[in-house]
Amino acid sequence: MPTVPPPHLLVLPSPFLGTAPYEPVAAALSSRGYAASVAPSPAAPVAADLVASWGALAAGLGDVVLVPHSNAGYLAPAVSVTVGAPVVFVDAALPTGPGSTRLAPQAFRSHLATLAGPDGRLPRWTRWWPREDVAAVLPGEWFDRVDAGLPELPLVYVDDEVTVPTGWEAGRCAYLAFGSTYADELDLAVRHGWPHRQLDGAGHLHLLVEPEETAAEVEGLVDLLTG
Repeated sequence: MPTVPPPHLLVLPSPFLGTAPYEPVAAALSSRGYAASVAPSPAAPVAADLVASWGALAAGLGDVVLVPHSNAGYLAPAVSVTVGAPVVFVDAALPTGPGSTRLAPQAFRSHLATLAGPDGRLPRWTRWWPREDVAAVLPGEWFDRVDAGLPELPLVYVDDEVTVPTGWEAGRCAYLAFGSTYADELDLAVRHGWPHRQLDGAGHLHLLVEPEETAAEVEGLVDLLTG
């Protein structure tokens, strides 16, 4: 019998981070025998446009699994329903409630508003917290390597809304958590019976600092969703 090729793993990046931080994990996934790529992330993203462009990209890849990280988790259900693709959420936000959801919780949006400059743009993601706090996520030389290439998004991005498809939680979904940053989201995954993993003590950018370990965990979850 002919061997069925593995699905294409399409990494959906957080618009706050751009695409570069995701290239190592895409390369690690490719080394495990998958076709893997990182979806583009524009400098001035709009939720509906991202869903449309990522959906069109995924549709052209055939058998595909979405791998959203961080803020991209809000958008992934809409993309998934559009193309019928499984989703492995990686330390990602999840939509709440039916109808639509904004791209940041209100309390966090208020914090971001205090950081925006006169031009309405946010500083780089690495500048949202004290340097010593960011060092827990980007240890050693990683801060300088990542910080220089990050985009400065407009604050209005987080005021955008994305439609939440009805019943998306019942689809083929899995969750990989890094530590407890997204504890509520991991709890939601458990409640819905999704396959899930948690790497204790790992920082939010563990997929960049330890791409091989992350790829191994993603592969295990992909196998559970597609096997």
